[in-house]
Amino acid sequence: MTAPAFDASAGAPVEVSGYRMAGDATRMRIVMDFDREVAPRWLMLRGPHRLMIDVPDAGFRFDAKDLEARGLISGVRYGQQGDGSGRLILTAKGPFTVDKVDVLPNEDASGYRMAVEVSAASERQFEEALAEQAQTTASTTTPKTDRLVQEPPSDRRFTVVIDPGHGGIDGGAEGLNGTVEKEITLAFAQELKAKLGESGQYDVRMTREKDEFLRLDERVRIARSHDADLFISIHADTIRLKGIRGATVYTLSEKASDAEAQALADRENLSDQLAGIEIETEKQEVADILIELIRRETHGFSLKFAHSLVSELSSTVGLINNPHRSAGFRVLRAPDVPSVLVELGYLSNPQDEELLRDPDWRNKAADSIARAVAAFAAAKMAAGG
Repeated sequence: MTAPAFDASAGAPVEVSGYRMAGDATRMRIVMDFDREVAPRWLMLRGPHRLMIDVPDAGFRFDAKDLEARGLISGVRYGQQGDGSGRLILTAKGPFTVDKVDVLPNEDASGYRMAVEVSAASERQFEEALAEQAQTTASTTTPKTDRLVQEPPSDRRFTVVIDPGHGGIDGGAEGLNGTVEKEITLAFAQELKAKLGESGQYDVRMTREKDEFLRLDERVRIARSHDADLFISIHADTIRLKGIRGATVYTLSEKASDAEAQALADRENLSDQLAGIEIETEKQEVADILIELIRRETHGFSLKFAHSLVSELSSTVGLINNPHRSAGFRVLRAPDVPSVLVELGYLSNPQDEELLRDPDWRNKAADSIARAVAAFAAAKMAAGG
């Protein structure tokens, strides 16, 4: 996407009447209202990741409460430039891409609005966008705060992001003997990271390394920011029927495979509300056929890994009946990252709880997951993924 040039036409100062933001850590929409059509110029900057928007002949005067950081945006600054233009700088939590910068007439009132849409991305995608920006704006003056664009490395390793479920104020499930889910998931994730790291073949990251709360969309953003080839979310839940035990592998689907999967997804998706976070209803509309194609391909990869993982786990640890299930887990919604949620066992079952606390059992389970990752990575890389 190219950055449009300034409109040099002169006139009375543009009246700016409002500013608002909506979204989460994976996607944000920023809207500003003007009394007439404007021609903004925008630039992406690094160190930190920022989006700078200049609007000719416009003096921004916003209500401070409307500028509070949220979602992907960690800070908002604005000011007046010497040439009479207004400058807005949005600082992001990590790498991003600019999906749209549109100036549109208001349907139900006079004036225009500028709508800016940004999405969390990987560092590689951010660098590619910067490289394209450098080509299209070569004839303009680039701010001194932007450094030279460097090509991203081509010899990147297969990247796995491990997500220890829950954390901080959200302890998750609790076993009959006091085992807390957030502690089990972190301990297992650390063991799995070490196991995968032994081969030296992977770049292994974790969404959290300590006992801290993370929003569900923040976990997705972290996976995308690392350009993950695979996302594995680790959990150990409870269930009303204490006789049910065994590991389960979940993938994403809009319609749950069964009532138990739906109930689990409902519980996991309420994680943010435990921290007092208001959950906005997600819009599932597909604006771009390319995005839908990417989602379909990603879902196919997720299913392939899930099948491989079930096969590996079945030879070493106990599995629930119908061990591959699906439901609408929010933490699995990255459109471009194959993702699974692994339920290691049920803390509501005394036998599962005992196994989850057993280092030898966890080591066997981690070995199984590592073998599944190796097979999936080899197949995906061989296919050019």
